[in-house]
Amino acid sequence: MPSGADPNNMSGEDEAKNSILKMTLDEDSFLRRRPEIEHERAVALFDLLESNHFELSGEGAVSGPYHVNLALKEDRLVFALSTVDDDAIQDVALPVRPFRSIIKDYFMICESYFDAIKTMSPRQIEAIDMGRRGLHSEGAQMLEERLREHVELDHATSRRLFTLLCVLHMRG
Repeated sequence: MPSGADPNNMSGEDEAKNSILKMTLDEDSFLRRRPEIEHERAVALFDLLESNHFELSGEGAVSGPYHVNLALKEDRLVFALSTVDDDAIQDVALPVRPFRSIIKDYFMICESYFDAIKTMSPRQIEAIDMGRRGLHSEGAQMLEERLREHVELDHATSRRLFTLLCVLHMRG
């Protein structure tokens, strides 16, 4: 159950129902990264599972909670959705190409941020971090819009999913 949900409150039950209970990353898609990026991935996974809103939409949509395996396959981001009993529900696939530019820019500014922490003033670090957060929000919004016809999610959930997309997408 998401953090803060009241088990005696029906809305808390609905919140738990409309969520990702388990998230895995496809090991064939996922490459290990620098410790800073590994940390971002781990935090995004932890935060996502701690609190999220994820609900299949459309006619005949299966209710959650859901188990999700996130993978990159043939230049597509694939959300393999299943029930908590691991019965397959459906795959939701999005082309990765529209995200490439923002992911590239996001990782360039992340590199600048990690370098700045070592040598720059707090004011300079804050300026870079504001740019980093702005790009991250832009990518999350794009992901939310692209998923909208299949999945309803909140902005915090889309931000965490965008972080995971970046980790899966970047090579080398």
